[in-house]
Amino acid sequence: MQTPFTRIATVAFASLMLAGGTAAAQEMRKDQVQDRIHDTNQRINEEYREGDISRGQARQLKQENREIARETRHDEHTGGYLSRGEQAEINQQENAVNRQINRETHE
Repeated sequence: MQTPFTRIATVAFASLMLAGGTAAAQEMRKDQVQDRIHDTNQRINEEYREGDISRGQARQLKQENREIARETRHDEHTGGYLSRGEQAEINQQENAVNRQINRETHE
């Protein structure tokens, strides 16, 4: 039989573990978004170096990518972390930039 103290300690420990897991998941989402933004920027640089896109196209694509990064930082400042919904929205925006790179390299 558990004492009241043992039950309280067990509930407190479980709560801390859940909160820690949530914070870790949120931090992981933020890292994934930042990695994706970085990878897209690297891709723009590579396509420009290879001559597949012009300087103006690279500048415009990087501007769009900077806007996504700025929005990500704003989301972090207002809520502390990125939610799944915020991550999904950012991923959609990154997908759009990558599709645009594909279109411009195949013109």
